[in-house]
Amino acid sequence: PERQWKPNVTVAAVIERDGAFLLVEEQTEDGIRYNQPAGHLEDGESLIEAVVRETLEESACDFRPEALLGIYQYRQPSSEVTYLRFAFTGTLSEPQPGRALDTGILRALWMPAEEIRARRDRHRSPLLMQCIDDYISGQRHPLQLLHHHH
Repeated sequence: PERQWKPNVTVAAVIERDGAFLLVEEQTEDGIRYNQPAGHLEDGESLIEAVVRETLEESACDFRPEALLGIYQYRQPSSEVTYLRFAFTGTLSEPQPGRALDTGILRALWMPAEEIRARRDRHRSPLLMQCIDDYISGQRHPLQLLHHHH
């Protein structure tokens, strides 16, 4: 039987504080790139659990999701891998002192939207700016849209 095609399911945290957005600077195959704290859904995890875990691993901060920002489908031209991204927004704690960041993550930083827009050449994917634009436009969906059956 032919193997069923599946997209890569990812999660991302879109967090704004005083007009700046939380980004991570990461080492990728294409050089140093910016992204939201983001990563892959792991086996047995809910989407909410995944975004909390990824944000902690990449920023050393506890993330409390309050809304689903959107669901994004993106096919990366170079690899032809398709990503299905669930982006969340919510509140963030201060960083946990002494907590190491994930391998490949150089630092977490806050950057105003216009500065992020001006650095498109450093974006990990077009989803970075799309999510910020959707956040700025006020797009929010209740977390009750998501059902995780154990």
